[in-house]
Formats: sequence, C-alpha cells, structure tokens
Amino acid sequence: MVRVLMVCLGNICRSPLAEGILQSKINPDRVFVDSAGTSNYHIGDTPDRRSVSIAQKNRIDITYQRGRQFKVEDFDTFDHIYVMDNSNRRDVLSLARDDNDRAKVKMILNEVFPNENVDVPDPYYGGDYGFENVFKLLDEACSVIAEKLQYE
Repeated sequence: MVRVLMVCLGNICRSPLAEGILQSKINPDRVFVDSAGTSNYHIGDTPDRRSVSIAQKNRIDITYQRGRQFKVEDFDTFDHIYVMDNSNRRDVLSLARDDNDRAKVKMILNEVFPNENVDVPDPYYGGDYGFENVFKLLDEACSVIAEKLQYE
C-alpha cells in the first residue's frame, strides 16, 4: 500500500481538503491518505466549516477528519508528503533526519506547476471564494497525483 500525507499549517483548511480530494480519486485498497498540520493549534478539531462546505458541494465528505500535528514518525509511515506552501515545507524539512526523509517532501502544486514551488494560498481569511479557489487548485494537483499513484 502507498501512503500519502497532506500537510498545511493548522490541518483544518487546505490539507483536509487535499486528503478528501485525493481519497475521492484513488483506490482505497491501494492508497492510504491522511493529513496533518505543522502547528498544534487545532489538534482534535474538525475541518473549517468552509472546507467542509466546499468539499460537500463537490460530493466529498471530510467531516470525520480531525486535526493532528505532523511528527517525525510520519517520515517512517508515509511514502509521499505533500506540503501546501513553502513555510510548511521548511517546517517539515526541519524535522527530517536524512536525505531519505527530505526526498519524500514535495510541494503539492509542483504537480501542476513543475519546479515553481507555488504556494496553495491559505483560504482561512480569504472568504468563501478563497476556499473555492483552493479546492480547484488541489483538485487539479490531486488528479495528477492519483494518476501517478496508479503506477506505484
């Protein structure tokens, strides 16, 4: 089984959406998807109501998810770690123990914009449109990821 982790700051907006979107595109018998945040702000919290709403609008249920913090052991558990922005990338890489750990960490939008290191904007303060925009970006990136995972 291939294991994929989506990471943002609080694990209530972007990474829960990325988790739900990718889960909707893969075979759950072959790929496990989870999410985490680099901060400890929202441990145990449900995703932001606006993330839940945009997911439901697209027939994806993320209401069962609960926030958790990224930990060093995630490098052992996951094959691919997709971060939402450069700040999250720095935070995750700061916990990496070796080159093997570092090689697992990827900017999620590099799947759509190769080697550009484009951030997924944090929609928390961006109103409802921000969540729609983030959903579209993540949906496109997750389609590319799902296609690649078919061959692993």
